[in-house]
Amino acid sequence: MNTIQFIGITPQDLVTALSNAIIPQLKAELSKEFQPKQPEELLSIDEMCAMLKIDRSTEHRWRKKGTVKPSLVEGSVYYFRSEIETLLNDNKIK
Repeated sequence: MNTIQFIGITPQDLVTALSNAIIPQLKAELSKEFQPKQPEELLSIDEMCAMLKIDRSTEHRWRKKGTVKPSLVEGSVYYFRSEIETLLNDNKIK
């Protein structure tokens, strides 16, 4: 078993030394993992169809089938870009 002896150091100096050693490294690691969320981009039906190069009738069929799930805002239909990108990534041909 390894032991460390702290001779000639006050508890406050120990806390300060540990903080100076640990906090910058912890901040660097956490900043990699936790980035601020970007606002979610909404696509209209026409924008989604243009993105996927499909006709509006295909969008309507996919919506009725449940392939894509729109959001209704004040009577207008929108799609979250991230959900469309996830749909594309999940259905890649391997």
